[in-house]
Amino acid sequence: MTLPSDQSIAIIDDSASVRRSLESLLRSLGFTVASFESAQAFLAAGKRVSCVVTDVEMPGMTGIDLYEAMRAGRDTTPVIFITAASEQQVRQRLGSELCVLGKPFEASDLTACIHRAISQR
Repeated sequence: MTLPSDQSIAIIDDSASVRRSLESLLRSLGFTVASFESAQAFLAAGKRVSCVVTDVEMPGMTGIDLYEAMRAGRDTTPVIFITAASEQQVRQRLGSELCVLGKPFEASDLTACIHRAISQR
């Protein structure tokens, strides 16, 4: 699978080790990566990206809250959710068409979700 090399991805997770792992993976695939420890930090940065990869459960604003805030502001950037909780709960709240990956997940599953999200923009 060929992934676009000129795309930027935001990683939002309160776990530094998860952020570092995802940064390394996505940079190795040629993406530009910006990581944030919270949804609030991402929003405050005002960074435009091709796709957002966010944890669901974080202190303060959750990944779902972030998604809803983005959509309320007419931001259509694709969002991929990663969660240690139930993938089904996220899908029930936001719809089945979203990419939701349970932790731990395969790198190939994440890259497939990113490719699909960017291709549909």
